[in-house]
Amino acid sequence: MRTREGGRIVDEAAVIARVRAGQPEAYAELVRAHTGIALRAAAALGAGPDAEDVVQQAFVKAYCALGRFRDGAAFRPWLLSIVANETRNTVRAAARRTTLAGREAALVGAEPVIPESADPAAATLETERRAALLSALEQLSEEHRVVVTYRYLLEMDERETAEALGWPRGTVKSRLNRALRRLQRLLPEGGAPA
Repeated sequence: MRTREGGRIVDEAAVIARVRAGQPEAYAELVRAHTGIALRAAAALGAGPDAEDVVQQAFVKAYCALGRFRDGAAFRPWLLSIVANETRNTVRAAARRTTLAGREAALVGAEPVIPESADPAAATLETERRAALLSALEQLSEEHRVVVTYRYLLEMDERETAEALGWPRGTVKSRLNRALRRLQRLLPEGGAPA
């Protein structure tokens, strides 16, 4: 397959053969030839300001997978499928981060619902317990913090949590179990808030 690069024709099969033969610098020809279309594809698929990062990651993944590239196939469609997958992953990850960050911020900023008639000592204890829980949550790994947040703080059931995180239900169960054990060790007096 031949592709036009800046007015010059690039023989993709020859370039790929050179890269496979140990000339990784030849890959730059494919990058130059396909960067424009890859950027347009990423932008059209919703990568927004992350389009350049998506394309860069797609080129890296394509380079790493070049050994599995089928001889005689066109490079551009193969690359664009990688760009599409990277865009989907980036958009999903950004949505999860934004959603989680917004929800966590709302939870941190939200005052506990304590009636005015409540005992001040009980109100203080509740505030301290909430602060201890949030502090312990911050000490968890990202995957453990997110699963606990979705499952308990956002009150999503197991199925919803799995769907929101894009994980199998078994993964949600096992990570949640480990996270809760870790939380228990991190909380004062070794116990979770009631």
